[in-house]
Amino acid sequence: MAAWVEGRVIERIQWTDTLFSLRVDAQLLPYQAGQFTKLALERGEKRIQRAYSFVNPPSSPYHEFYLVEIPDGELTPSLGSLTVGDTLLVQSLASGFLTLDEIPAGRDLWLLSTGTAIGPFLSILAAGQAEQRFDNLVLVHGVRKGEELSYQPLIGELKARLGERLHYVPFVSRELWPDAMAGRIPAAIDSGALQERVGLSFSPEHSQVLLCGNPDMVKATQLSLIEQGLAKNLRRTPGQISSENYW
Repeated sequence: MAAWVEGRVIERIQWTDTLFSLRVDAQLLPYQAGQFTKLALERGEKRIQRAYSFVNPPSSPYHEFYLVEIPDGELTPSLGSLTVGDTLLVQSLASGFLTLDEIPAGRDLWLLSTGTAIGPFLSILAAGQAEQRFDNLVLVHGVRKGEELSYQPLIGELKARLGERLHYVPFVSRELWPDAMAGRIPAAIDSGALQERVGLSFSPEHSQVLLCGNPDMVKATQLSLIEQGLAKNLRRTPGQISSENYW
């Protein structure tokens, strides 16, 4: 069983009324971009824990987590009340297979996410290995409202570093938002609108797709990609679609 260590909040970033990020100082075992660990707080004799992905690259001097506060949740309201200097428990050993070493080679890397599930993809892009393995990097982020398109400063830095190789495509489903696509990600794949926006198509020869987000999006997008000729990526039978549900 993985050990728990004490972490200390060194910075808090408030994106919206319910979206926030915590930067935590903790002595963790080495991990890979795209992986997750567990955060916990103790309430009496009960330890309440949930899994959260790292947003930062592994080389960062801190560990960053992107969270949504659920009003009636067991843990997130308490995590949402943490400020600089407060402590929490962090599981020292990371988990997860949504990493670059788990996927075959390709020309185009598609990173399709919703909500806070953009976190592991920001970690992967910030780490720097993706641009060494793929010619084109596509970051897609679906949210309900435009204000939920968090991490714009980091995305701006990635754009500046990667130039035209990085395609950032925001989706906003409940309002019109400048430069954002409307609707849902799988529908845009089915219609070809996403591919047209990026200027790339999905193909078994060139594409690797990582999916992370709510289970409905992941399932629907998998079906859309299978219709495009792609297959799930398994260790025994390598394919083009790798996924992780975010709750």
